[in-house]
Amino acid sequence: MSKADLIVGLQWGDEGKGKIVDHMAQTHDYVCRFAGGHNAGHTIVIGDKKYALHLIPSGVLNPEAKNIVGNGVVLSPVDFIKEMEQFENLEGRLFLSDKAHILLPYHAQIDQARERLKGDKAIGTTGKGIGPAYGDKVARVGHRLGELLHPEKLTAKIMEFFAINKPVFDAMGVEAPQESQLLEELKHYKEVLAPFICDTTQMMWEILDADKKVLLEGAQGTMLDIDHGTYPYVTSSTTVSAGACAGLGINPKDIGKVTGIAKAYCTRVGNGPFPSEDFGAEGDKLRENGHEFGTTTGRPRRCGWFDAVAMRHAVRVNGVDQVALMKLDVLDGFDEIKVCVAYEFEGKQIDYVPYDLEDVKAVYKTFPGWDKTAGVRTFEALPETAQSYILALEEMIGTKIGIISTSPEREDTIIR
Repeated sequence: MSKADLIVGLQWGDEGKGKIVDHMAQTHDYVCRFAGGHNAGHTIVIGDKKYALHLIPSGVLNPEAKNIVGNGVVLSPVDFIKEMEQFENLEGRLFLSDKAHILLPYHAQIDQARERLKGDKAIGTTGKGIGPAYGDKVARVGHRLGELLHPEKLTAKIMEFFAINKPVFDAMGVEAPQESQLLEELKHYKEVLAPFICDTTQMMWEILDADKKVLLEGAQGTMLDIDHGTYPYVTSSTTVSAGACAGLGINPKDIGKVTGIAKAYCTRVGNGPFPSEDFGAEGDKLRENGHEFGTTTGRPRRCGWFDAVAMRHAVRVNGVDQVALMKLDVLDGFDEIKVCVAYEFEGKQIDYVPYDLEDVKAVYKTFPGWDKTAGVRTFEALPETAQSYILALEEMIGTKIGIISTSPEREDTIIR
């Protein structure tokens, strides 16, 4: 019986997981997504083609790999179908859990209404409906993909839900769907997606028992986890490695090597605490060099320096065996590079992530910069100051940096 390799984001998402999943997918039989929705995005560059994936696992770019979307995902049928149009011959290569929850357009309306009503206290969600879909799941009023196979019955349930909650929806300015239109939409979703819907839990057990090589991928990053992130400025799912168990129906003993993904600096999208954020010219330069705009929303990302305190936290929470350090080349040309090595919190210096990051101040250590790492493919060929930076990060975060990315290109990857 084989164990599944796992890839997890260690920061606030957008770490470059897509490139590493794509890289590792070349040697795996199955790539399995365990959490999140279409608020996440992987950008993968192969030659002169760029792919932006939101729900379909990154293994889709390996013609030999099969792809599973687990029960922990909330799936928007309309967005999933649009994403499928990029690819041909997906039948037999793509499998959707019948227990994954459905995200419908009214979830996005609720999401946007809530953010609007919160005003300057808004979380800064993508407005895609992820929170309301997960909220319905936990409140036990959601609907699962298996129900799409019976669109008439599902339509009746949704219309009943709107009738019961009419005063709430009226107050939020959310309109109930037209019954006939909803039925037609659900019938269309069934027609396209029915061949892909199945019991993926049983499939996971069978492929692991058959010693297949399996790769697990989530979405977002550890600091956006519903339990372990900067709550309430987080996503609505379990983004850490443990989420793979609940999100795919496997147990902890099924997980093998855990690779954590981190940028050589730090970014986040939306509101919430970000201790190492740089508000000056250097932050602007990081954003410009790194093309830091959201894959899903196009929003400019907030940029700052590598946070070794949060990284140690993430490494421990996820049981990380090795780190893949992404976008090292974005630091090319800086005279000095900062790393957050501790926090000032309530009048003292601490080296751990407290309950609330809102009132912490970053304590920095400065490293000398370098001219060029872009396109370098061996560790020895990196400038000595870049090598020293990487070795220092290893010491601070307590685990090996086994992979280093020096450009978006698939081949510009150092394996140590």
